[in-house]
Amino acid sequence: MKTRNILLACGIAVIILIGVTAAITLLPAQSNDEQLEEYEGTDRDYLFFEQIDHITHDIELPQNLTFCGEEVPLDLFYVRERLERELMVNTYRHSATILLLKRTTRWFPVMEPIMEKYGLPEDFKYLAMIESELTNAVSSSRAVGFWQFLEGTGKEYDLEINKQVDMRYSVEKETAAACKYLKDSYYRFGSWISAAAAFNCGNSRISRTMEDQRVDSYFDMLLPEETQRYVYRILAMKLITENPEKYGFTIRDSGWYQPFETKTVTVTKSIPSLIDFAYEQGTNYKMLKYFNPWLRSNSLTISPGKSYEIKIPTGDFAKTHKKMRGAE
Repeated sequence: MKTRNILLACGIAVIILIGVTAAITLLPAQSNDEQLEEYEGTDRDYLFFEQIDHITHDIELPQNLTFCGEEVPLDLFYVRERLERELMVNTYRHSATILLLKRTTRWFPVMEPIMEKYGLPEDFKYLAMIESELTNAVSSSRAVGFWQFLEGTGKEYDLEINKQVDMRYSVEKETAAACKYLKDSYYRFGSWISAAAAFNCGNSRISRTMEDQRVDSYFDMLLPEETQRYVYRILAMKLITENPEKYGFTIRDSGWYQPFETKTVTVTKSIPSLIDFAYEQGTNYKMLKYFNPWLRSNSLTISPGKSYEIKIPTGDFAKTHKKMRGAE
């Protein structure tokens, strides 16, 4: 009898559940506007687009395009199609491209004066964007930094690289080295576009290709696929960065990353402990390494007559850190 009562109760519960579910299903569907009214004060556009499938569009190519003052032959079908490919790829790499665009306002002001000093056209800042996404990246081939120098090439262009110091991680130092390399390539080929391609596959490869294939333009060369795409990737980033809204990227005014506020301390004597040094300068070891990633050890040996310039944060972080230390 007890078992029968339990089974009866379960049956009644199932019938009630089915009835409630059916009633809810028969209720009229709530419209988008009605749903949005429940979120008064929120971003209605955001909520709306959350409810529909993402829509993608074809991309219109520019009528004319130059790189460092050199004309890109958009009348050639394969030039148009390769440029379109890279524009598509980078336009629909949504989060990665947004982050990359946000970094430009932090790092372009650092790089541009150096490029101007060395007489390098400003368009080459877009090369750094595709090399490293404006980060101190390390590739599988051990290329390092914003400009992705290998150790041998870095040393050839006066970058100090050892167990304690690696100036490929210094944006300023590596940018200067890149300016020298690219200008050497330009003097060799007479073309900034060919110099950009050589930055990817090497001056010797471009020279050999020109001679073997009897051509003198990058756009006429048959090169490895990576180099075939390389210049078009630069051109795509130039177009997107110069007019992000056209390609669907809208960034809040407050969303752009700002340049760091720092002071420079010149050191002429060895530092046995960079942890102690950081504390003495009113910061910590983590921030010391963040602002000076070229410091590759926890100490710094300085030879007589030599010096290094070390950046110390002075902005909001410095104020916050000072308060935290005062509370200790």
